[in-house]
Amino acid sequence: MSREAIFSIYITFLNQVWLRYNQNNPGTTVEGDLQKNTFDIGLRRSRIQMFGKIADRAFLYFQFGQNNFNAQYNSNNGNRKVAAFFHDALCEYSLTAVNELKLGAGLTIAAGLSRFTQPSISSILTMDFPVFLQTTVDQTDIFSRKLSFYARGQLGKLDYRFILSDPFPITSSGTNLFPINSDATFAQNRHNLQQQVYIIYQFFEQEPHVTPYMAGTYLGKKKIWNIAMGGIYQANSSWQLQNYDTLYQPMQHFAIESFLDMPLNSKKGSAISAYLGYINTNYGKNYLRYNGIMNPANGTVLTANNTLLNNGPIYGNALPMFGTGHIVYSQLGYLVGNKNEKVKGKFLPYASATLAKYDKLNGLTTHTFNVGLNYLMHGQQSIITLDIQNRPFYTIENNAIVQSERLNSVTLQYQLFL
Repeated sequence: MSREAIFSIYITFLNQVWLRYNQNNPGTTVEGDLQKNTFDIGLRRSRIQMFGKIADRAFLYFQFGQNNFNAQYNSNNGNRKVAAFFHDALCEYSLTAVNELKLGAGLTIAAGLSRFTQPSISSILTMDFPVFLQTTVDQTDIFSRKLSFYARGQLGKLDYRFILSDPFPITSSGTNLFPINSDATFAQNRHNLQQQVYIIYQFFEQEPHVTPYMAGTYLGKKKIWNIAMGGIYQANSSWQLQNYDTLYQPMQHFAIESFLDMPLNSKKGSAISAYLGYINTNYGKNYLRYNGIMNPANGTVLTANNTLLNNGPIYGNALPMFGTGHIVYSQLGYLVGNKNEKVKGKFLPYASATLAKYDKLNGLTTHTFNVGLNYLMHGQQSIITLDIQNRPFYTIENNAIVQSERLNSVTLQYQLFL
């Protein structure tokens, strides 16, 4: 058999099921009924991956699935069956024998800014990754994927990727579009390509390079410590009214971060995983968008007189997730060691903090905290996670924005990855 005829193909399956209790934002309704608290069951992610190589250099990758599917999925739009879609459809060719230079194109997660802008969902340390780092998710992309052309590779201790993306218009997002006003929103006309870059310096081992996705934790199986910088730029991305004229502004995001994941005691199998990043996000003046992950509600009785004027729903578990401003994000996890080789299960407690300050909130901080416990029954293939989140809620009082209270949610997740 000739070398050119050699090929390999892999298929994987992943399902993440959530059972969740949520303290709803004030005024929340579920199918017309006021609900102070909710309990829901949902599929956070259900995915099928298909990928393979022809010889050593030609790589094909597909991912198909659905996200955020619960009883309220599309309840305001009338079709619960519209759920699954292609997330990725990618062709890539390696110009070198190893990983020095790869060129790829198609619908892809490959991105700049941060490792969590392109996360590997099967290896998340916390129950969920920081979604705010997928800055245009479901606005000018398809669940953070864009039609892109990229170059990526590894040169010594450097790992790099450069991406040119053709973003989708906000008018095809399937979301409610707000009329142009004094706060920036995604522009409903004009079209510009998006440039992205992400560069990593690895102090110890290089991270795997099969797909553009980046791991959340290696469970101490590798010795990783790196620093990275990333950015995203798109001209005329947003618009707003200024003195009755339409003002277009660019989107400019920048991040610097460090990621650590390494074993502590090889005999016991203990390990540590940590991340710290500073992110400067600029969507345009006073841009702010609320988002609630797999929102358990579908309405509110509050009006614009006592809530923030913004993009996205303010009900259920929604919080100010995307905005022009500054964010510090950190997470820490500890894989508990075990001397008894007959015991396969391991505990991995974690904590994370999102410390944000968005311009629209006039100096108020948006701090969101998560603590949780993973029980790894079979590595990352079978995991039970208990997560507790504490988040803020804002309202308008006497024409001023105030944080009225803090709310909690408790989620139990079971992840199976085959």
